[in-house]
Amino acid sequence: MKAKLHVVQGNIVEMKVDAIVNAANTSLLGGGGVDGAIHHAAGPALLEECKTLGGCATGQAKITKGYNLPATFIIHTVGPIWRGGAKGEVQLLTSCYSSSLALAIENGAKSIAFPAISCGIYGYPVSQACMIAVVETSNFLELHDSIEDVYFVCYDQSTFDAYIQSLSALEHD
Repeated sequence: MKAKLHVVQGNIVEMKVDAIVNAANTSLLGGGGVDGAIHHAAGPALLEECKTLGGCATGQAKITKGYNLPATFIIHTVGPIWRGGAKGEVQLLTSCYSSSLALAIENGAKSIAFPAISCGIYGYPVSQACMIAVVETSNFLELHDSIEDVYFVCYDQSTFDAYIQSLSALEHD
């Protein structure tokens, strides 16, 4: 069974899925944007668990409980800061998706929700990041069929539109 890819506009902390992905910083101790919203909604126990993880390298992922969120798990991944595209950003962002999906599978997740990793304060061009997200997720799921639903959760209309365009381009390849 091939997983279904969905694009939704909304707040990732409200997603009723097995795992949500947090666009974290390397400390995993909270920050702004999606990271701050997830830490706030999950409650203080999330920070306590994150303190035990020893941080996370860019392009990698670590998993915690979901605490006060509807999601069972939070997968924390650290996206690259955009520095013009010649500093390994594509490979690092690609790795965020594959590492997160692999952790989801290892922990029995059937559904996962991603934010637009690196598209906020890290400055990754949204259209490029969305295409990487869609292509890497699709490629990963071709090899692993245990995930049933993947949601790309967009906070704003322009990101939503970029994901729709990326999915449309993928379907026409």
